[in-house]
Amino acid sequence: MTADARVLEALRTVVDPEMGIDVVELGLVYGIDVHPAGTIDVRLGVTSPACPLGDYLCETAEDAVRAAVPEAPGVTVDLVLDPPWTPARMTAEARRRLGWPEEG
Repeated sequence: MTADARVLEALRTVVDPEMGIDVVELGLVYGIDVHPAGTIDVRLGVTSPACPLGDYLCETAEDAVRAAVPEAPGVTVDLVLDPPWTPARMTAEARRRLGWPEEG
C-alpha cells in the first residue's frame, strides 16, 4: 500500500465528534502531499469557520497519520478555511447517514 493510501486510510479513523462521521466522508480532507523526502503534509477543513474542533481534528489526524506511516520523517496537518467547506464535499454515504438529500 502506498503512503498516500495509508494516509487516507488513517484519516478515515478521524471522526468529527459532532457529526459522528470521519473527515474523509465529510469531505474535510483538502489535500495530502507525500514529498520525495518522505514528509507528509495534510490539509483539513472544518464545516464552519467558527467550528471549535479544528485543533482537535488536526491533532487527531496528525496522530493517526504518524501511527499509519511511522517511517515518515515529518507529518504536518494544517487547518484551511479557503475554500470554505460546503455539504457538496460530502460523500453520498455521509449525506445519506445525515439524512440530507442527494446532490443533483
